[in-house]
Amino acid sequence: MQEDYKSLIHLVFIGIITLFPVVNPIGTAFILNPYFDNLTRKQRKNAVKRIALYAFIICTVTLFIGHWILELFGISIPVIQLAGGIMICKMGWESLSAGNNSSENQVKAAHTAAAVNVDRLQDKLFYPITFPVTAGAGTISVLFTLGARSTHEDMKAYLMNTGALMIAIMVICILIYIFYLNTKSLIQFMGPKGENVVNRISAFLIFCVGLQIAVNGIKVLVQA
Repeated sequence: MQEDYKSLIHLVFIGIITLFPVVNPIGTAFILNPYFDNLTRKQRKNAVKRIALYAFIICTVTLFIGHWILELFGISIPVIQLAGGIMICKMGWESLSAGNNSSENQVKAAHTAAAVNVDRLQDKLFYPITFPVTAGAGTISVLFTLGARSTHEDMKAYLMNTGALMIAIMVICILIYIFYLNTKSLIQFMGPKGENVVNRISAFLIFCVGLQIAVNGIKVLVQA
């Protein structure tokens, strides 16, 4: 029983540290902040709550139907690990190699979006704010890869892995809510340089996570 508890904690921890750099709630909160500049505290709270809920739904649906999609198209687990790892690696590399111009363009685009009427913002909460900005291709790739372990024939292993991932998803969604709601305080505390450091570290972690996932897939394919 104690070993099962430790295994569950380990799986939850792996899920959180894998999803966190891909979702990047801190960096994304800075980019999306101008969308909420014209909102009152109550309006911002309601909007962020819906974003967190949408993100939870996207992640949960991906987790539970991911293995069915793999079976439908006849894709093996090592292949999805390799492909997903390469995609995540590419995202991390692009973020690392991106210059300041890219960040400036993102900020300018976000400030332009801030001029949109508050009522029209409600229509943008799912697309593009939640998908693909908050939970995009990288998040889906990670969940597909982590969820692939849930296809295990052992029901105990399936329940433990799926339960751990659900907890990890809930933790990430709570972090999305917290950071998106308190972005102004974060900006005042960290400043532009702090934001850049966080984004660079997150990009490096994304690259490392993708590389590790791809290597795991290659190992299984070579052994087969």
